[in-house]
Amino acid sequence: MDTHTAAGADSALKLFELDNNIVPLSQSDEAIYCFDEDYQRQQADNAPWKKDVHHFRKVEISSVALVKMVMHARSGGDIEVMGLMLGKVVGNTMIVLDAFALPVEGSETRVNAQSESYEYMTQYLERSQAAGQKEPVIGWYHSHPGYGCWLSGIDVATQMLNQQFQDPFLAVVIDPKRTMSAGKVDLGAFRTFPEEHTAGSGSGAGSDGFQNVPLSKIEDFGVHSDKYYPLDVSYFKSTLDQRLMERLWRKHWVNTLSQSPLITNSAFTTQMVNEIAEKINMFSRDSKKGVSYSQILRESDAIAEEITQGHKSHELKKKLFSHA
Repeated sequence: MDTHTAAGADSALKLFELDNNIVPLSQSDEAIYCFDEDYQRQQADNAPWKKDVHHFRKVEISSVALVKMVMHARSGGDIEVMGLMLGKVVGNTMIVLDAFALPVEGSETRVNAQSESYEYMTQYLERSQAAGQKEPVIGWYHSHPGYGCWLSGIDVATQMLNQQFQDPFLAVVIDPKRTMSAGKVDLGAFRTFPEEHTAGSGSGAGSDGFQNVPLSKIEDFGVHSDKYYPLDVSYFKSTLDQRLMERLWRKHWVNTLSQSPLITNSAFTTQMVNEIAEKINMFSRDSKKGVSYSQILRESDAIAEEITQGHKSHELKKKLFSHA
């Protein structure tokens, strides 16, 4: 990587951290990387999450884990990909310190791990532990390329099973296409309710916040949206992983340097505009299928903002290349 390209990568990294509000830790806060086995064992024994289904409220993700997951999700294109996250729990917060990809692919809203992925996972964890990594698997992530961050019926069933046998466990969903369009990571973190739990009004994933769900997925989203809830997500970085973050980012920057969101996401943008047009037609026919006028307006604003961001990115990269 030449000096000019390296400077562009560094600038892009700073912009990425600013857009996603990645907060640098103070020296005293870097104790977050220390793994207290006694405290974690005590948490597991007390299991406060079994007494309160909303016990976990927040998720904190390290910048290194975030970039690894985004790169992996982006590499899958239109195919769903999956991986696992390593970390710990502190009070009502789930902390993700690292992530690794699994050799799993899927389509639509169906991602299933096969025997080879379980073998890979076991070998990876054994080697990580042998190298001194103490953090256990704290959750799984997978991509929803182009259709938002939420849990499908199969995702809900998978997460319920994980929480039943591996709790504390977290589900994270990343939309790589919307991430590329908006220039900001589109990521959601979720936990499911127990099967016997009856969700009250305003307690499910679909009751709070904005969900931009394609028409083909609205039914699946609507049926299961009261079976899980979202957690607040924040990102952090430290001096301990800064060099690794820079190396990961430069690899990511080189892989996407010549790509313009206006070109690589043109089919997705067209699809989103067509979706909005269809929802307007459905609304005018009073056949709303879960679509509201305010939702249509918010989706229109979102796609307009993404196109504007794509133009800015296109102009920036054009100047970088023309300088070279």
